[in-house]
Amino acid sequence: MRLTALKVLGAVLAVALWWVTSSASTNPYYPPLPRVLESVQSYWITGPGQEDFASSMKNLGAGLGLAIVLGIAVGLVVGQNRVLDRALSPSFEFVRAIPATALLPFAMLIFGLGTGMKVFIIALGCFFPILLNVIDGCRGLSPTLHDTTRSFGINGWFRQVFVVVPAVAARAAAGIRIAIPLGLILVVTSEMTGSNQGIGYVLNNAQNSFNLVAVWSAVLILGTLGVVLNLVFGAIERRGLRWYFDQQART
Repeated sequence: MRLTALKVLGAVLAVALWWVTSSASTNPYYPPLPRVLESVQSYWITGPGQEDFASSMKNLGAGLGLAIVLGIAVGLVVGQNRVLDRALSPSFEFVRAIPATALLPFAMLIFGLGTGMKVFIIALGCFFPILLNVIDGCRGLSPTLHDTTRSFGINGWFRQVFVVVPAVAARAAAGIRIAIPLGLILVVTSEMTGSNQGIGYVLNNAQNSFNLVAVWSAVLILGTLGVVLNLVFGAIERRGLRWYFDQQART
């Protein structure tokens, strides 16, 4: 309870500081917060920005969802097979080292300028944090766990679903938590090129037209969205992994 109160107090103080320092600002690059909030209200909440916001959320949901499914599935296979792990690790490290934004020309060549390109870029950037965390979780499985499942004849899908997945779930959740802000960054980046809709498109247009209030309102929307997604995922994580957190608290 005290931790929650401190978080709320910190957020309130940050907003108050922003309000006070910007209220009398004449600097076009630092517009007053009331003007920014008015832009948020008129464009994003009640105006045409609703469609741009919905488009970005669809792209983020598709890309992040694809990354979660593939990251967990591939991570479970590779993490439990030493031959595959050693054979694919150099390739994973090579692709991971390339920023997803650097692959935009390749994605546009393969998928065009539509939704497929955006989903691909988002999924690629979010894939590796989840994949590597799951692989690391599989590598860290206790030898006792392997011996116990072997002794009781637990194998196949039953072993994967009821033994391995719960054992690596916390690591997978950590990867997803890292992937969420990366997904937001890639949503904006992918929508800035060859797109006519989305938060990134609006932000790019506002920047090119020197509409700095609109730029700040888009940034505020993105920051708020990041906080909300983090809180929602945190609640899901605490509920789904309650047994894990209870175990950590006891130790």
